[in-house]
Amino acid sequence: MTRIFDVLLSLAGLVIGAPILALLWVLGWFDSRLPLFRQERVGRNQEPFTLVKFRTMRPDAASVATHLARASDVTKLGHFLRRTKLDELPQLWNVLKGEMSLVGPRPCLFSQHEVIAERQSRGVFLARPGITGLAQINGVDMSTPKLLAELDARMLQDLGARTYFSCIFKTVTGAGRGDRIRQELR
Repeated sequence: MTRIFDVLLSLAGLVIGAPILALLWVLGWFDSRLPLFRQERVGRNQEPFTLVKFRTMRPDAASVATHLARASDVTKLGHFLRRTKLDELPQLWNVLKGEMSLVGPRPCLFSQHEVIAERQSRGVFLARPGITGLAQINGVDMSTPKLLAELDARMLQDLGARTYFSCIFKTVTGAGRGDRIRQELR
């Protein structure tokens, strides 16, 4: 049932949002010359897939989990994209392709062994990863692997139309804060 919602909503989002996507691509090109960011992530059944987002960090930034990234690597446009969650819009393509869902556990990196172990023990990888989910709207990110996996598992257990649309609505209206970036000591 959620797959039907995923296809219809991601297709509508890509069509209706095309002017916004185009504008953000142009702004991203001026910001970093590389407006899209692609990264291999852990998908359903721990299969790899290439996640697509708008770039929020300098192209030469280390490819690490967000909570391990340096705040100085985030560009001016990147701060805006992260705050508004607009950096996630290209993932609608991942959803349309069936690699992701609109609602599900956020896809982690293969180097995040603790997150993978916690999720594996709770059966979280049986579901498609999502753009948003229960953990995200409650401000829980990958810096707390056990809590993240517990919320992911709880969400998947209760994932019906009500939870699905509630997570989307809360994300669009600003719930959660996105993945934290560590603050550098000055």
